[in-house]
Amino acid sequence: MSDTAKHLRLTYDGAMKMMHAAVEKAQEMGKPQCIAIVDDGGNLLAFVRMDGAKILSIDSSIRKALTAASNRVPTGGVPTEIEYRLAHVTSGRLVNLKAGLPIIVDGITIGGIGVGSQTGEEDLEVAKAGLAVLSAAEQF
Repeated sequence: MSDTAKHLRLTYDGAMKMMHAAVEKAQEMGKPQCIAIVDDGGNLLAFVRMDGAKILSIDSSIRKALTAASNRVPTGGVPTEIEYRLAHVTSGRLVNLKAGLPIIVDGITIGGIGVGSQTGEEDLEVAKAGLAVLSAAEQF
C-alpha cells in the first residue's frame, strides 16, 4: 500500500475557463447570476456577480460550491428532514439548494461550482455549462 495518493488540483486558469463558460451561458439565457468556484479545500478561486444578479445570492452561490466540493455530490439532494440540521451544525455553511456541482476529474474531487440568482433549474443549467469546459470532468 502506498503512503501517498494522486492529487489533482484545480488551477486559477481552470477556474477562469469554467467561469467564462458559465457567464456566457447565463448571458445567452438572459439570466444574470452569481457564480462561485472553489478548490477541494473550499477556498474561493473565482467569483462573479453579474449585473442584475441578486445580492443575497452572493453567499448562497459560494455555499453551494463549498457544499458540492465538501460532500462530493451535487447539492439539493439532501432529504428535507435533515437539511435544517445540516445547516445548523455547519453554521449555515452547507446548503441544500440546487446548482452546486462537484468538480470531479479521474474520480477525484478537485473543487465545486455554485450558481445562484434564478430558479434552481436555471442555476443548474449555468453550473453545468461551467463544468462542461473541463473535458476530463465527470458530468452530472
